Amino acid sequence: MIILGIDPGSNFCGYGVLEIDKGKIIAAGCDVIKIKKTLKLAEKLYEIHKGISCIISKYKPDIAAVESIFYGKNISSAFTLGHARGAILLALAQQGIPITEFSPREVKKSVVGNGNASKEQVQYMVQKILNLKNEPRSQDATDALAVALCQFNKERL
Repeated sequence: MIILGIDPGSNFCGYGVLEIDKGKIIAAGCDVIKIKKTLKLAEKLYEIHKGISCIISKYKPDIAAVESIFYGKNISSAFTLGHARGAILLALAQQGIPITEFSPREVKKSVVGNGNASKEQVQYMVQKILNLKNEPRSQDATDALAVALCQFNKERL
């Protein structure tokens, strides 16, 4: 089974891939889709859709887990994130990939054991759980692996 975890973003969209065999994680990898900040929103959404579609073609996931929207202090950012999620969900739906969604709090609780964990705590636990030799280059990529781990933990239970 291959799980694709996605941490949506309009400038950096993190993705993490877990390969599961007989209930054990046998491979893990992550990266980000980098979107030029100078692009207009519609162009960014196109790039996100195209990037996710390429990842789907490359890894052929059996299921995708996507972090849901959270509302911070800036409502405009929340709307932009919602658009990015829409492009991601469309790419997954077009390929018939089942989608689960987790709130940031659910992901943190699943990976760290505390729904209020810091990004650094999540990064540390992802590295330890997956026995990663090198720290992922981006926190967005690490967060995406955490989302995939959340799905893995849900499947195990």
